Amino acid sequence: MACLEVCKEGKLKEEQEEACTQDGSVDWHGRPAIKAKSGQWTAGIIILLNQGLATLAFFGVGVNLVLFLTRVLDQNNAEAANNVSKWTGTVYIFSLVGAFLSDSYWGRYKTCAIFQVIFVIGLVSLSLSSYLFLIRPRGCGNQEIPCGSHSGLEITLFYLSIYLVALGNGGYQPNIATFGADQFDEDDPKEGHSKVAFFSYFYLALNLGSLISNTILGYFEDEGMWALGFWVSAGSALAALVLFLAGTTRYRHFKPSGNPLSRFSQVLVAAIRKCSVDMPPDTDELYDIDGNYLPMNGNRKILHTDEFKFLDRAAYISTRDVEEQKKGTHSMWRLCPVTQVEEVKCVLRLLPIWLCTIIYSVVFTQMASLFVEQGAAMKTTVSNFRIPPASMSSFDILSVALFIFLYRRVLDPLVARIKKKGSRGLTELQRMGIGLVIAIMAMVSAGIVECYRLKHADKDCMHCEGSSSLSIFWQVPQYAFIGASEVFMYVGQLEFFNAQTPDGLKSFGSALCMTSISLGNYVSSLLVTMVMKISTEDHMPGWIPGNLNKGHLDWFYFLLAGLTTIDLIVYIACARWYKSIKLEGKTTENIDDQVSFKL
Repeated sequence: MACLEVCKEGKLKEEQEEACTQDGSVDWHGRPAIKAKSGQWTAGIIILLNQGLATLAFFGVGVNLVLFLTRVLDQNNAEAANNVSKWTGTVYIFSLVGAFLSDSYWGRYKTCAIFQVIFVIGLVSLSLSSYLFLIRPRGCGNQEIPCGSHSGLEITLFYLSIYLVALGNGGYQPNIATFGADQFDEDDPKEGHSKVAFFSYFYLALNLGSLISNTILGYFEDEGMWALGFWVSAGSALAALVLFLAGTTRYRHFKPSGNPLSRFSQVLVAAIRKCSVDMPPDTDELYDIDGNYLPMNGNRKILHTDEFKFLDRAAYISTRDVEEQKKGTHSMWRLCPVTQVEEVKCVLRLLPIWLCTIIYSVVFTQMASLFVEQGAAMKTTVSNFRIPPASMSSFDILSVALFIFLYRRVLDPLVARIKKKGSRGLTELQRMGIGLVIAIMAMVSAGIVECYRLKHADKDCMHCEGSSSLSIFWQVPQYAFIGASEVFMYVGQLEFFNAQTPDGLKSFGSALCMTSISLGNYVSSLLVTMVMKISTEDHMPGWIPGNLNKGHLDWFYFLLAGLTTIDLIVYIACARWYKSIKLEGKTTENIDDQVSFKL
């Protein structure tokens, strides 16, 4: 009836209900959101523009960070690659912090706003510290002018600044993706289709923002104009924040659902307390709440599933539970509703899929570190123009844009026609598997290019940037393969985790994608460290030495191809085992088929 109070009088009841969203979203004032006055593509476009500007700001720092560390702070290749991996990993670890605060207490709008403010502060601090302390003498940090030494305080201020950037971007990133999806009512067929499309356009906006930073900002920074690049990033982040706040009254919101850790703990404690009881064969006897929505937070109920049956004990109604309910002293630490139990099951089912995405992220992170170092050791000049190695990631972005178009307009409709009538095209799980296959191709391509680069390299060079006669444009295939794999893997991940997490954990679902990238960076750093430790025994230069012409970077790429192949095999097994979430009030027919790995 709350929806009817908001809608205008003089209309039929059906028309009044139709005027408001059906998914439980509310407007800025906490009232049921009216479809015509909130959300949809008006709010969605604001969020897409915000994402593009914020991404431009973030990659204005991240894309050339490895070169900043080597040229300005005088770190060697392996140390710089490790520091970039750790920093990038920390960005995505902070996504868990943002997701927790969003789902539990603040809501997605407030969380996005607060972390964007932190993001701007970090970028301004980085710009100031670079201009005042690190870029000395002026113009240093290019290939020709080395920078002077720096004090411990100056280095500390630099790291404080970039980790403020990591905190701000990390806490904002998973919530803005989910907040954008919130603007579309998935219970409405038309808006539900727009919601699926939003994730593709979101990832496209992310890549278009990084395209500008990789080309224009990358060129300025490569020429030693680091402070200018960082100031542009700070300005872009500020513009993104102002644009986000400008759309405040148009957004749709979902109320936070409280601390998920306590809900999960209650299920585990209640199940353990009843570990010795004999469970009834009929699941209808388990404790549940009437209706399609939970009265405490408005989230949709989840239907019972047969996996992880031990947890069903948390919903078993014992004699003591009946007595406590009569007295009104029912404790959630002894008896939990089925939906609360299923929340835990949903997360447990997602974990094997999520773990299989980490190795892919190891492959992906090479684009910001070793690909750049490899490109710097190749021929980077065309006539008198020098191509910044980091700008080669523009081909990754162009590949993303191309394959998003090909997937949405060609491949997906084609597969849908081939499959049975009324079926979707490729499911999220199938797309993620295809992404792994293409990632293997990317690493094999990078390894082959490195083999040929070494054949044309001067192994006795002192400063080995541009020491190989092999053109940097031979890197185009490996960047293009990475871009194609992202469309299948990361867009598929965003859709999959958003769709398969319970209503009270949507930001957590997006954070899983970010955390996968985070752990991929840490695993990459660990792999580099292990490879260097093993390969430098007996006074050998190692696979990834300061002078890449004396190493075997190609062997490292082939190692990653092998690890990704093993990961693909494990992933196929996990994907075939996975069962979809089933929500009360939604048609369960063909739900498993929509996320199934089987064709």
